Amino acid sequence: MEEVKVARNYQVTIPVSIRERLRIKEGDVLVVYIEDDRIVFRKLSDTRKRHTFSRRLTLKDIEVALKGVFKAIINAVAELVRHQSRGIHPA
Repeated sequence: MEEVKVARNYQVTIPVSIRERLRIKEGDVLVVYIEDDRIVFRKLSDTRKRHTFSRRLTLKDIEVALKGVFKAIINAVAELVRHQSRGIHPA
């Protein structure tokens, strides 16, 4: 367990050991919520496909990418509902 200090604008720095273990990179999205008397940060799994633009995107490429986005939204909403049903309030 490591301690961090709350800085100006209520920011905290995630210690290097935790960033490396969870492979957190700049730009990653974390879910933050309250669980009992704790603040919990969870890394969202990044299952999105990355497209390189060495070729033109086809309509099929876009449809597949959008399905992934919609699935991620549905999963995030389901997680929020689960937390709310357990009395956990996201920040």
